Order: sequence, then structure tokens, then C-alpha cells
Amino acid sequence: MKHLPKHLRPRWRYLAVAIEGWPDAEFERGDFQRHLWYAAQNLLGDAASADVDLTVVRFEFGEGDGWAAVRTRRDEVDRARAAVASVDAVDGHPVGVRVAGVSGTVRACEEKYIRNAPESTKERTVDFADAERTATVRDGRVDVPVDSAFAGATKRDL
Repeated sequence: MKHLPKHLRPRWRYLAVAIEGWPDAEFERGDFQRHLWYAAQNLLGDAASADVDLTVVRFEFGEGDGWAAVRTRRDEVDRARAAVASVDAVDGHPVGVRVAGVSGTVRACEEKYIRNAPESTKERTVDFADAERTATVRDGRVDVPVDSAFAGATKRDL
């Protein structure tokens, strides 16, 4: 079977997506892909979500922080951004997602918008809610375990 001529091939754009969750959140590329498809389907409907054609091509997530490179069709970037923004949880773990930028190639997407070094994570003892607790500190954000969940704080709150 012959390849399509260049002017008939689909044109793609790549969205650099920053993902942030609680320190105990763990999920894989396939889990994020599935929730991204569900979010697009719920927001746009079956036909439009098929037109947007969201595919996670690169993914890295660990210790509550990560990124993804998501491929979409060139003419559907606005709807793709809306679908990505509607993802609020993956496998029961609440997450915050943000489109850091859009690029024409995966390489440019990674070089411009995705940081290479993972964010440093430290544990330290803090005073929170009249008790000493072990908290996870990441770039000025402090995640303090309270009962079976986390409370987000800043250094000034402690």
C-alpha cells in the first residue's frame, strides 16, 4: 500500500501538559489516556472527540508530579485544550492539569515546554493543626497528610 502524498496526510499538533497530584498519586500512561478520552467524550460528544483524536505520545508521572505530550489534529487545538482541562481525576486520584504550550513536533514540545529535571521532593517535619506531622515539600508547596487525605499548604501557613 502506498503512502499518502504529503498534502493529504493529517497534520498534528502536540500539547505539553503539566500534571500535578498529591504525593501518593500513582498511575500509568494508559490510565491517563483513558481518562483523557472519557473527558473528551463527555465534553465534546462521540463524533467531535473522534475528530480531536487525542493520543498520549509521551508520559512521565511520579511522586505527584509529571507531564505528558498529547497529540491532536492541527485544526482541533482549541477543543483539545478544553478536553485536557476537563480532566480532574485519574483512577480516583485528584489531579490538576495545565497545557503549558503547543508545538508542531514532539521534539520541540519537549524542548520548549517540558522540563527535563524532575522537581525535587523533600520530606520534613512541620507544625500543622497543633501537631507535628511529616510533610512533603515541593517547590514552595507543602502537602501535609491529615487523616486519610492531604492538606495543601504553603510555607507561610506553617
